[in-house]
Amino acid sequence: MGYDALHERFARIGDLNHALAMLSWDEAVMMPTGSGTVRGEALATLTGMVHELTAAPETGELVDAAAAEDLDPWQAVNVEKIRHDWVTARAVPADLVRALSLATSACEQTWRGARGENDWSAVVDGLHTVVDLTRERAQALAAARGCEPYDALLDNYEPALTRTAIDPVFDELGAVLPDMVDDAMARQPMCALPRGPFPIERQEALGRALMAEVGFDFERGRLDVSHHPFCGGDPDDTRITTRYNEHDFLESMFAVLHETGHAMYEQGLPKGWRNQPVGHAGGMALHESQSLLMEMQVCRGAPFIEFAAPIIQRTLLGAETDAPEWQPDNLVKLAAKVERGFIRVDADEITYPLHVILRYRLETALLDGDLAVAEIPDAWNEGMSASLGLSTVGNFADGCMQDVHWFAGLIGYFPSYTLGALMAAQIFRAARDGIEGLDEAVREGRFPLLFDWLRERVHGRGSVKPSLELVADVTGARLGTDAFLGHLRTRYGLG
Repeated sequence: MGYDALHERFARIGDLNHALAMLSWDEAVMMPTGSGTVRGEALATLTGMVHELTAAPETGELVDAAAAEDLDPWQAVNVEKIRHDWVTARAVPADLVRALSLATSACEQTWRGARGENDWSAVVDGLHTVVDLTRERAQALAAARGCEPYDALLDNYEPALTRTAIDPVFDELGAVLPDMVDDAMARQPMCALPRGPFPIERQEALGRALMAEVGFDFERGRLDVSHHPFCGGDPDDTRITTRYNEHDFLESMFAVLHETGHAMYEQGLPKGWRNQPVGHAGGMALHESQSLLMEMQVCRGAPFIEFAAPIIQRTLLGAETDAPEWQPDNLVKLAAKVERGFIRVDADEITYPLHVILRYRLETALLDGDLAVAEIPDAWNEGMSASLGLSTVGNFADGCMQDVHWFAGLIGYFPSYTLGALMAAQIFRAARDGIEGLDEAVREGRFPLLFDWLRERVHGRGSVKPSLELVADVTGARLGTDAFLGHLRTRYGLG
């Protein structure tokens, strides 16, 4: 009876987490601006309830009882993942859980207004509180797990990931990519951006059309607008958001396709394990691999652009056109255009890791106490100048305030993006080797060929194996940089 009771307890916790996700989605999408305080209290209360149920002594007793039973392989992994969650929850005091929830809600809500005003001073105090509380939480987790504080935060997003695993990979990419940027920019052909303005309602229609073509289930999800694109919710209640630029439809189009990759992973998780830890996604690096596989590996490639071009034309212009700027060859060039830019979510796939490496180095320094919150803008400018040759002096909105992550307390998340890019390249290479005629299927819009393959090997396996082990299973090799760098050299014609 131990396992059955444990399963039921975590089904209840899953329901609470679903409610938390919906409240957070509403907060980002449509909550009235004056409702922030009461929403923060509600989120803190629900977060406290999840913590209380997870950390309760009864949970540990049920874990021990369940572990002694005759379990199938998935149940056994579920019990061990719940044990990990129990140890984690017991390491952090309930009052710290509540304080951090309140602080991140308040800081994120302030950030939404302050970023548009380029007002760093409005958020610095709130961010200071978030960083202090996050450091306190990291120290408590590290003491319980016997690891370094930043590694304890990494484990929350990608289990078993450590700085010692990240540093050599990021050092290699940081050394190689700047020259690749120069080479790609020197080689890239001329292209023409179609002229807007592109009404938001037509861009939204385009996003919905492409989501449907790929296979997104609108009966279990929806598309909305927020300050920062994201995918959240639940496998059976999946929410995507984007933002629109009336002068460049590609920004939103690729953001939607990126988040659709996340959503397809969520909607493909094993149905029999909803609301159980073993049924969750493998980790955020693996999650980012699925969004980046969708956006970068598939949708920025020539086969997808050739498929999508008539849909883009009909949706944005009302009819197909022979105008050269709307033809697939030009759109392919635009999709692969390399340029040094301020904004991470709009970055091309060569410069993108440089954005992530900067954030990783800053957030580790923040957590170690080597960088003060007040010093972030200067450190950010120094890093952007060194890696991308751009100055952000006085430009907080396009600099250190552009991402929601730190203001929402998501310290330790950023490495997932670049590790996800490595996973995406390695998994997609395996898919192309294993699926005959994949490029032609994409060109014809036959996406189930790819997603059936992914659901069997990645999505449907939940977190029954650690992400790095799963990637090795799927690809036949340990995670490395070879597939990613090889992909870049092929796509951009680099030596």
